[in-house]
Amino acid sequence: MSSETDAQIERAREVMARVSGGRLDDRRPRRGPATAVKRLKRIAAADAAILFAAIVYGAAVAPLGLMGVALVVLLIFAATMALAVWPAEHPVRVEALRTTDVKVLPAQTARWLDAQRPMLPAPAVSVADRIGRRLDVLSPQLAGVESNGPEAAELRKLVGEQLPALVGDYERVPTPLRAQARNGRTPDAELVEGLKLIEQEIGELSERLAAGDLDQLQTRGRYLELKYRGDGTEPS
Repeated sequence: MSSETDAQIERAREVMARVSGGRLDDRRPRRGPATAVKRLKRIAAADAAILFAAIVYGAAVAPLGLMGVALVVLLIFAATMALAVWPAEHPVRVEALRTTDVKVLPAQTARWLDAQRPMLPAPAVSVADRIGRRLDVLSPQLAGVESNGPEAAELRKLVGEQLPALVGDYERVPTPLRAQARNGRTPDAELVEGLKLIEQEIGELSERLAAGDLDQLQTRGRYLELKYRGDGTEPS
């Protein structure tokens, strides 16, 4: 085994040790399904690139041999572990939610809310997941919304100000006090109820934006009924 191969294997082992040692775990936020898919795609692309490079090297330069194959396996393992724990995207700042383009605001809000999951109580996590699904539905509806229009202002107020303020108020409550009732309701319950109201408002905004499309679809359906199920006369 050549000294160069020894050095490459040793470097791969060092990468694996740094990754498996947990130095990156404290920076890994919980991610939603969309981010998990992106991460898996990056891992697959990196592993495929390593395999392709190994095949090309073995065919054009020299056979890999047993140690070469071992090195490839180590590199694939190291790349997979590194991409699995390394943050896929920069965290979203609350300030950005107030100024970002309304067309990408739902996605940015979903990312920000997903990063808050570790400190949310279990009932609030389920509501936060529903808010994320509402935002997924809303996102394509905003393609035709003006950035300075009333719908954009309403959404920005709701998820750019009210949502972060609600979560921030809860976060400042000491953990031991979050489950203690005050004036008949615990801080945990206050958070859940507030998130439910925000979810409801996002759903109503989505319904209002869809009203025009629903009316157009209904009109189209009536037109087709008159044309093909009526007396055959072209509607005026």
